[in-house]
Parts: sequence; C-alpha cells; structure tokens
Amino acid sequence: MANVLVIDDDKSICEVLAHLFAKEGHSVNSASTLADGAEKARTGAFDVVFLDVVFPEGNGLNVLPRIQQSPSAPEVIIMTGAGNPDGAELAMRCGAWDYVEKGFSAQAMILPLRRALQYRDGKQRREPRAALDLEPIIGDSPAIRACFTLVGQAASTDANLLITGETGVGKELFARAVHKNSARASGNFVVVDCAALPETLVESTLFGHERGAFTSADKAHDGLVKHADHGTLFLDEVGELPLSVQKTFLRVLQERRYYPVGATREVTSDFRLIAATNRDLGAMVQEGRFRDDLLFRIRSLVLALPPLRDRTGDAEAIALDRVPRLCARYGFEPKGFSADFLAALSKCEWPGNVRQLLQALEAAVIAAQDDSVLVSYHLPVDIRAKLARASLSGSCSVPPSGAGGAGPVPSSPKTLCDWQEYRKAAVAEVEKGYLTGLMDLCEGDMKKACDVSGLSRPRLYALLQKYKMSRRE
Repeated sequence: MANVLVIDDDKSICEVLAHLFAKEGHSVNSASTLADGAEKARTGAFDVVFLDVVFPEGNGLNVLPRIQQSPSAPEVIIMTGAGNPDGAELAMRCGAWDYVEKGFSAQAMILPLRRALQYRDGKQRREPRAALDLEPIIGDSPAIRACFTLVGQAASTDANLLITGETGVGKELFARAVHKNSARASGNFVVVDCAALPETLVESTLFGHERGAFTSADKAHDGLVKHADHGTLFLDEVGELPLSVQKTFLRVLQERRYYPVGATREVTSDFRLIAATNRDLGAMVQEGRFRDDLLFRIRSLVLALPPLRDRTGDAEAIALDRVPRLCARYGFEPKGFSADFLAALSKCEWPGNVRQLLQALEAAVIAAQDDSVLVSYHLPVDIRAKLARASLSGSCSVPPSGAGGAGPVPSSPKTLCDWQEYRKAAVAEVEKGYLTGLMDLCEGDMKKACDVSGLSRPRLYALLQKYKMSRRE
C-alpha cells in the first residue's frame, strides 16, 4: 500500500481520485490549496503526489521543487484540465514523473500511479552507490543535488555526455567530477576550448599531424584526441566547432579511428567524450550551423546545470567555503559575515553565475583588508548599484545591516557574545540535535537517513564528520 497526496482546488476531482486510488489499496490524502499541499507534503510521508497546475493563487509548478525536496521525496505527477504541450515539457524539465490530462478514463489515471510506484520501489531497492568525490563543487540546494545524481549516473557509464548551461555555471567542474568518479579517472582529462581553436589549425590540434604535412610541421605531433586515449576528452563550447571539422569528428566518435593530417595510416584513441555549451544547439541545427547527426551523437546523456539564481542558499554556502580560503591566500585574519552581506548574496541575480560570485567574493575580501566582518559595502560597486536599483523598483528586498528574522533572539540581554559566534553556536546546536534524532530514528541506516532528511550522502557524511558523530550516535 502506498500513500498518495492529491493537490487540486476542485474538491470533486480530489474525491474521485481518492475513491479510485483507495480501490487500488492505497491511502489517499488531499489538499485544495498550494500552501496546504506543500505543507502536507513536507510533514507527511507520501510516495506519489498528484499536483494540479491551475490554482487561484498561482501555478502548481511553482511548488513542485518544494514538494520534491520534502523528506519523503515523492514522485510528482502533474495534472491539467487542458492539454498544453509547453506545460508538459516544462513539467518534465522541472522533474515531474509524468503529465496527465484530467477527464480521461480511470485507467489513464491509475497507470501513471502504478508505474511511478514500480519505479520508486526499484529505486529504493537498489544498492547505494559509493559516495561521489565532488570537490570543489559546493552546494546543497535541490537543483544542484539533482545534478549530483546525474553526475553519478554519467560516471558509471562511458556514454557521450553533453553539459549545458549559462556561462559561469561550472560546466568544466562538473565534467571533471564525472571523469574523476569514472573508471577512466587514472587517464588524462584533456580540455579543448573549441572557441579558441585557430580555424586553420583545428584538425592538426585535434588529430595531430605528420612531419612535413604543412609548412611549419617540422616534426610529427600527436593531437589532443590521442592525448585523451583511455581518458576523457572535454570539448568546451562545442558549438564553435567549424562545420568542416564536425563532419570529421562525427566519424571519430563512431569509429574511434582517424587520420592525422598528412598521415596514410589510421590512429586509434579510446576516449570518453564530454561536450559543453552555453548555446542552443537545436536552434543552430535549424539554422544549418551545427550538424544534427553530431548533436544526436554527443547527447546520449544530458546534464543541464541550473543558473546560480535558481540554487537557493548555494551562494551563501559558496561564500562560507571560499572566503576562509581567500583570507588564507592573502594573509588576512578570518572574517565573519554580516546579515546584510549574506542577504545581498542571496538577492543578487548573478548573471555571470558562480564565476561572477567568486570574483565578487575575492573583491570583497580585498576591499575589507583588516576588517573582521564582511558587509555589503565591501561588494563591488556594480553589484551594490544593481541591488539598490532593484530594491527601489520593488523587485528585490535587501534588509539593512543587522536585520535578522532568522529566529527568536533574547530580548534585553545583559551580555551578548560576538554575533558570528552566537549565530555559529546556535546553528551548530540545531544541526547536532537534528543529526542525533535522525541517526536514532534511522538506526544508523545512511540510505534511510538521506531519504528522511533530503540530504545527499556526501553532505550527510560531512555533517557527521563535522560534529564528530558516529552513524549509531
């Protein structure tokens, strides 16, 4: 028997589905508002959630991430009263299990439920994979944890992988993580910046050349493809490859054999391909600027990295990790963080993503020099100017320095320690209490603890190590 939650503002739909699923032997609960549905998902243990799209208070897809990151991590099936191809695609991209139209037969509603439960049962029975080595990637948001899962899947195979995302999201870091956790970890990780390849030397750079193949070829040269033999070839900005080279490279991908420039004998290279782009390769295919057969070949697996603005809480986590390193590099005393500094990090859109954030943190540390606490004033002026403009236009709200709101604070205290020490101690106390209860509830079962808490296995191990706690504690 499974636990099912139906979230729909139409109570008759809730009643019909409750009756239908109860006949299948399942326990069914319902909610008529998005807020109530999200809260029930957070506090209950549900296997599958049926979520409507249209509500008086907003779009059901807006609460999909909150439902997915609830402790039971249910499979979510999106419902709609009218078929919408764009909505169906968006639901799938948001991580929904399925997308169904209301008003169809009972079987049409039951089949997705059965399949989702079958998939969930298989997922829970699988042996847990070994913990991934994700250093130096930082983040614990639902969006980035989903990417960690895909890294593990990609690392377990030799299939061609395409990593997509905006500039600065860390495509090369994730490519290296896949390589480092794969069976090819002992081989070379060869980076090819396709945008920087001289057009006249592209083939020579990739495939090598024989002595005398062209004027400046005074000796034979192995190309980058050969250097990646038994390792990983990373084609960054693959959309910049000239069409003439795309055709040649397609054959290399198919056969793992090629002719160096000027050679009469083929060379082999057993490499795994990871490609990355910040461009819409599908649109480039339509425009005749990228081969469709090559696109099909390079995207056996796809890892779409989210922009930093969609990674709730990760900007602050990156700052907590990076600032101590920067202080050590420049010989500064360790620095704390003011409330307005962390608020500014969370409110900024970060169009340059993680790369821009890291540059801003370095600038802030240098600007602070001997100051013991980072405040928003230390951030680059262009970032502060955009935040100020956004706050006045109503699209952004940055609390003034010292604004709290994180929880109860003692009123009229006789003595108070440093804010950073107070905050650090309070957070540590809460985290230790939670971990103690979690390990007691799950009896040291790490897989169950991850399912209950929503934490990734590496993150949970790191927290236990941080507080010197055992799995049985």
